[in-house]
Amino acid sequence: MKSLGVLYKGILTRDRGAETASGPFEVMVAKEVADQIRSWRFIVLLALIVLTFLGSLYVSLGNIKNAVTIEQDPDGTFVYLKLLTITDGSMPPFHVFLNFLGPLLGIALGFDAINSEQSNGTLIRLMAQPVYRDNLILAKFVSALIIISHLFIALALLMIGAGLIITGANMEPIEVLRIFSFIFISIIYVGFWLSLSIVFSIGFKQTATSAIAGIGLWLFFTVFYPIVVNIAMKMFIPDQAMLTQPDAIKYNDMILNLLRLAPSQLFSDATTTLLMPSVRSLGPMSMEQMAGAIPSPLPFKESLMVVWPQVSGLLAATLFCFACSYYLFMRREIRS
Repeated sequence: MKSLGVLYKGILTRDRGAETASGPFEVMVAKEVADQIRSWRFIVLLALIVLTFLGSLYVSLGNIKNAVTIEQDPDGTFVYLKLLTITDGSMPPFHVFLNFLGPLLGIALGFDAINSEQSNGTLIRLMAQPVYRDNLILAKFVSALIIISHLFIALALLMIGAGLIITGANMEPIEVLRIFSFIFISIIYVGFWLSLSIVFSIGFKQTATSAIAGIGLWLFFTVFYPIVVNIAMKMFIPDQAMLTQPDAIKYNDMILNLLRLAPSQLFSDATTTLLMPSVRSLGPMSMEQMAGAIPSPLPFKESLMVVWPQVSGLLAATLFCFACSYYLFMRREIRS
């Protein structure tokens, strides 16, 4: 398999008068995409994600009739949103699976982005060519985002097609907006773990170390961080039964705000609100606030306003991690 340096050198040695259809950056992106989709780790993760999606879709299609006939359910008219949220308890919905498997996909695509190139000796050969250094780090990030985007869009279209064939129900425009907003947030969520794993691939010389660092941080935020938050809050307020209603709401708000420092909690809040239009608040509400409220789905714009802090937080974290990787790589000594 040709390295990026050899591939780019072949482009430079072409006839000067011949017009090339793509520049160095496009060549790098195409090469990275081809390498990623041919790797066994991506094939294994792709099979795992597709199998969980098909399993969740099968369970949803088997229970869709009962879900849409519940008169008290304000979301009963959104058939295609139900395909992503309903379950009979045998397995979680797909967005819950994606909350767990998405970080693994991002880490797998980025944990050896730079250190593997340097350990194989291809990084210094590539940088010896007349190509900008930032083109390489941009190509690594953009190529992985292209793969992730195509995967999630293909799964969404597969779900829509299966629902259309089996149920025969018309799809409302609001459902299209909510589903593709869910796909966009999923891409940002996986992109955060991708950019974080690229930071580790620049910071650590060994690919095994960068992979363990990424997986360890994912396990901490997924498993241990909620436990640490709950234990820490119980140390300050040991007996919740003695709290008044305003103090209990304030206490629960504090816990939720601490939990939202984890990317998985931000993703869960955003996807739950978008896929379930009847969700009006992401925090505890008092009886006075709930009095007189009529259960009804929110318009898409209002649901988007509810989750805008979560979406902007995920996007800011993704851009911050990529900016860190960009800064570290531009200052990295590649000749050692």
